[in-house]
Formats: sequence, C-alpha cells, structure tokens
Amino acid sequence: MRVKKAVIPAAGFGTRFLPATKAIPKELLPVVNKPVIQYVVEEAAASGIDEAIFVVSSGKGAILDHFDYLFEIEETLRRRGKLEILEELEKLRNLVSVVSVRQMKPLGLGHAIYTAKDAVGKEPFAVLLGDDLVDARVPCIQQMIEVHERTGVAVIGVMKVPRSEIPMYGIVKGVDEGPGLIRVEEMIEKPSIEEAPSDLAIIGRYVLPPEIFRVLEETKPGHGGEIQITDALAVLARDKGVVAYQFEGDRYDVGDKFGFLHANLAFAMREPELRPKLEALFAGYRKKV
Repeated sequence: MRVKKAVIPAAGFGTRFLPATKAIPKELLPVVNKPVIQYVVEEAAASGIDEAIFVVSSGKGAILDHFDYLFEIEETLRRRGKLEILEELEKLRNLVSVVSVRQMKPLGLGHAIYTAKDAVGKEPFAVLLGDDLVDARVPCIQQMIEVHERTGVAVIGVMKVPRSEIPMYGIVKGVDEGPGLIRVEEMIEKPSIEEAPSDLAIIGRYVLPPEIFRVLEETKPGHGGEIQITDALAVLARDKGVVAYQFEGDRYDVGDKFGFLHANLAFAMREPELRPKLEALFAGYRKKV
C-alpha cells in the first residue's frame, strides 16, 4: 500500500530557543526565507504524500495558518500586483491537505504519534520531525518509503554520529543487509557512550506500519518518564522486523542553536543573490582573525 499520509509532531515548546519561541512556534522560525516546517512539508509532498497530520498543542495555531488561505494577505498582494509572491502562497496552500490533532500532555514522541491514530487509520504512514532538515537530491522520506516498499517493514532513518554525541540520540545495532540497510536487533534511547551498541543514531524520519499503534498503546513510559518511540520500535523489531536506513543527504539539527545557524548558512549559500555576499563577509572575518 502506498504511503499517503505523514504525521508531523509539532507540540513541543521550543525551550532551547526562548525567548524567541515564547509567542512564535519554533517550527515557524525561518531558515533563510521559509519556516522550518515548510521545508518538512515540502519534503513530504515531493515524496508523494497527500496529507500532513500535524500533532499540535495549545498555542500552535499559527502553524496551521501558515498552510491556510489568508484573505487579507493574498488580496493585498493581488491589488499591489505582487503576483510572483501570490503564486508562491497559492503553491504552499496546495502542497498537501492539512489535518491537525491535539496532544493534550507532553508525554513523549511515542505518545505524539499515537495521538494521530484515528487520523492515520489502518495504513502505513511516514513520520517527519520538524527538528531535522535533510537536504538531499532524492527527498529523505522518499528514499525510506522506497525501502519500505521493498522490505514491507518499518523503516527508521539513521546516520553515523561522533562518539561524543551518542548520548543525545536513540542508537541502533543490527545486521548489515546491503548498502545503507541494517536489520535492527537492538535500540537504546540516549545511552551512555559505554552502553551504546554502535554509532548509528536515529534521526527524525520514520516509515511505520499501522501495527505500531497497538504497540504504543501497550508501551510504558521509559527514558525521561515519556513514551518513547524507540521502545515501541524495539517490540516491533522482535515481532515484525524493523530496518534502519542510512539515507543519502545532509542533515541539520535545527532544534539546536548551532544546527539552526548551520542550516541557515548552508541554505543561504545555495542562493545566487546571497552567496557572494556571504563569501565576502567570511573573507572579512578571516582577515580580522
């Protein structure tokens, strides 16, 4: 069955970016000229996904507004003849159909995904976290959907990380099954460097079967007192099988201040108008040093 729906958890408070995120959802912070969440939805749409299911909390209505029709803005652009910008907004509205569900309490990523159960139904679905931007020739989630179609099991996106960063991630161990593909045997949420079975870290891209909801319903709170998706995936790996896929592309952790700045610089360097100005700026800094 084709993957047509994507769950996009967006209920977090963005505490690492306070006070900037006191009144603005962190998902709407811009990378160059587009909010982070738009890059994520564009990745989903480019991968053949028709419906985005946002899992939101109180105060996140602006995320939904971003993908909605706002009469005042669009009519003002039309009157002023700014048709190129108007066309961009119209494309944004038509990327995917948008659904929202409310996560009442911050009980972890596993709980956020479970909250979307009724909206997803009984079909495989993608999960894309807004903290991760992946710049890739073939969209990251499309790569993973293709792996799911070949294997018929859940797929988790992974990448190698420095040993010092291992305690920040869920870590996997498994058996090599071909280029970039690992049959998962073990997953540990944020282990110590000594406990970690590998340096393969789970990042915010998943393709999951509907059976994950049954597993999540029975999953007890784990690390940090939250319902962890890695705990549910560990059960699914034993019952049905799970594969990890080392995707092709550059990943930016925009939930981290340095990662956010890195993403802005990397994406800005792709803009013909901005690149020469940034290169001149960097050259000036090097001279001062």
